[in-house]
Amino acid sequence: MPIVAQSTETADWVSRFADDVIEESERRAPGKPVVVASGLSPSGPIHLGNLREVMTPHLVADEIRRRGYQVRHLISWDDYDRYRKVPAGVAGVDETWAEHIGKPLTSVPAPKGSAHPNWAEHFKAAMIESLAELGVEFDGISQTAQYTSGVYREQILHAIAHRTEIDAILDQYRTKKAPAKQKQQKPVDEAELEAAEGSGAAGEDDGSSGSAGYFPYKPYCGNCEKDLTTVTSYDDETTELTYACTACGFSETVRLNEFNRGKLVWKVDWPMRWAYEGVIFEPSGVDHSSPGSSFQVGGQIVGIFGGKQPIGPMYAFVGISGMAKMSSSRGGVPTPADALKIMEPQLLRWLYARRRPNQSFKIAFDQEIQRLYDEWDKLDAKVADGSALPADVAAHSRAVRTAGGELPKTPRPLPYRTLASVADITAGHEDQALRILSELDPANPLGSLDEARPRYDKAEAWINTHVPADQRTIVRDEPDADLLKSLDEASQQSLRLLTEGLADHWSLDGLTHLVYGVPKVQAGFPADATPKELPPEIKTAQRTFFALLYHLLVGRDTGPRLPTLLLAVGQERVRALLGE
Repeated sequence: MPIVAQSTETADWVSRFADDVIEESERRAPGKPVVVASGLSPSGPIHLGNLREVMTPHLVADEIRRRGYQVRHLISWDDYDRYRKVPAGVAGVDETWAEHIGKPLTSVPAPKGSAHPNWAEHFKAAMIESLAELGVEFDGISQTAQYTSGVYREQILHAIAHRTEIDAILDQYRTKKAPAKQKQQKPVDEAELEAAEGSGAAGEDDGSSGSAGYFPYKPYCGNCEKDLTTVTSYDDETTELTYACTACGFSETVRLNEFNRGKLVWKVDWPMRWAYEGVIFEPSGVDHSSPGSSFQVGGQIVGIFGGKQPIGPMYAFVGISGMAKMSSSRGGVPTPADALKIMEPQLLRWLYARRRPNQSFKIAFDQEIQRLYDEWDKLDAKVADGSALPADVAAHSRAVRTAGGELPKTPRPLPYRTLASVADITAGHEDQALRILSELDPANPLGSLDEARPRYDKAEAWINTHVPADQRTIVRDEPDADLLKSLDEASQQSLRLLTEGLADHWSLDGLTHLVYGVPKVQAGFPADATPKELPPEIKTAQRTFFALLYHLLVGRDTGPRLPTLLLAVGQERVRALLGE
């Protein structure tokens, strides 16, 4: 099938990569499905930085599918990696798990209370569920299954037969390591989540060097299951290998052509898989741009296996804002599941689709999420009326649908900040929430909360989990008599103008017009006068008026948007609290 070219006017970063990948695939493997790949290590919670490792090839693969090509998006679960350390803050895990360090992740018990058979499956399950919600289609490959079933036996024997060449390549970089820098610990809400972290690269040695020389292979001990082993002898003809374990002292001799309890070291394992799977496209984190990185070294080692290095960009970090409060109790970093509790899949997909891989961006768990949703809704409207820019249309399309169809969406996508305010004020009372939301647009009232779901549920979850208790909205039970008595004539007049207009303006748009209009009318201007027609002091008067209303309604200087707050409180109660 010929390449479907994209015009330079409409092409976005995804389209440009799709062009390159199709062209490269036709060159390397004409007529075969295009293969793109990701790698994830279930060594702990798989975070939103790791998600970029998946979303980058997913978006490219999906574009290629849209053009009519067959594509395989492989996700290699690096569940046969060694368990390196006990992660902080994982519920049900204590320092006794340190006894498992060195074992395969699939041989480590799952956290207490988990329904899954082992550590790796526990953390894989959460990611698989999130990927399904995000519409990511993939073929999952368990490296435990691959290695223990003997799938890679020929590749292992080939690597050992060429161990001298591999050692020579690795040796080019062993003396070029930069001095270790002290890494300052950032709070989670400021931290950048490194996408490549945990995908097999961090902290792994590059082989077994002992009395028998270098070997790019580590057996897991037959006694303690740990990889703290050294090859002490090997016969190339018979494949007879002897190893000793430094952890428990166990030693044994095995025939490698029958042995399935060990793995190639990471810097050899990764290029071996490129060749074995015929990977055309696989991105890598910015850490792989350094000399001696797994990606750079792999580009030389892959030729030993008769393959070529995939094409693919280096991708930047993902930042997080507003996660400190949740993380202080959890002890971990935010995962896709955490994000999907408070935002719809379309918004999360859009955040990854709209930025080029080499651009960093932040995912908001604080008030910024409301601004992001406003931006998304504006884009949605522009796409609908045909006024959006081509690149924005492309990013929107990748967010709302895949080659397989549209993602499920909220039937009535009301503004997120409005839904959050309503959820805050009603504190879980759905009948009250429906009453308020049905009054937002009297001409087209909401008939059921289900019409506003799942967006309403996401906004409610955000209010309940990420807004501190001292910032929640509690409407006064009784009027603030002392404050009402102390008001001057101008303040009393502003309240009269508001209450007199409530009945005629009882909708979201109407109340917006009313509350902004009161200070204008008091100053002698029409209520619909535009900012350009008004002196600067009108803005000051509006802020003073708004603060007064907040104090009378909720006892604070600020709160939810006033039109939403008024609708939530209800006309009768508003009139009472404003001293009518």
